[in-house]
Order: sequence, then structure tokens, then C-alpha cells
Amino acid sequence: ISKGPGNNKPSKSTAVPPGPPMYLDLVYIPNHSNRKNVDVEFFKRVRSSYYVVSGNNSAAEEPSRAVLDSLLEGKAQWDSNMQVTLIPTHDSEVMREWYQETHEKQQDLNIMVLASSSTVVMQDESFPACKIEL
Repeated sequence: ISKGPGNNKPSKSTAVPPGPPMYLDLVYIPNHSNRKNVDVEFFKRVRSSYYVVSGNNSAAEEPSRAVLDSLLEGKAQWDSNMQVTLIPTHDSEVMREWYQETHEKQQDLNIMVLASSSTVVMQDESFPACKIEL
């Protein structure tokens, strides 16, 4: 049986192709931190002081535990132990469980998770907020 050019399927797909790392100050993890678009290679290549983790939909697995674990695995491969701050936009069961189960590893990798319970009140409205200093 011979395979034509259209029948070859890659054995592994990556969201970000391998290459040299990029250094940024602030990165919003794409697509509500869904694992279909963000993997270990993303965090090996896209290195940031701050990552914003969005997603509050457990049925759609957002944020994804696999994405949060990929951050730990990718950061472990950096050549420096610069501080990284993770900023969740919502309080979620996935984020709380991940935080508690991996807290020691987060400390080893110099990763800090900001609490998402800050609130700004303006006139008759209140909304969640987070202060970021670059």
C-alpha cells in the first residue's frame, strides 16, 4: 500500500511551531486558555512576565488544566528563572485545584498567581480588576 501526499498525517501537531523564544511583558493566553491552541511549545517560545488566563466555562474545559500544566512544563525549560505572574480573569474550580496541587512546583519555577477577587467600584457599578506594574 502506498500513501499519496494527501494521506500523510503528522504524528503530533503543535499550536506554535518550534523556534527561538520571544520575550514579552504581557501575554493573553489565546482562545480562553483552551488546550487545542496552547501547548508546552507555546510556553517554551512565548516567554512573558505576565500571562492572563481567561475562561470560566468548565463544560468547554476553559481554562484547561492541560494549558496550566503546559505552563509549568514549558517554564521549566527556560534558561532563566525570571518571575512569571499568572493573572486569572475568573475564579474557577480548575484554577483553584491546579493552584493547590502544583503550588510547590509554582514556587520552584518562580510563578506567582494573582488572586482574582479584587473589585473596583465606580458610581453604581462594580467589576473585577487587577493592578499590573510593568
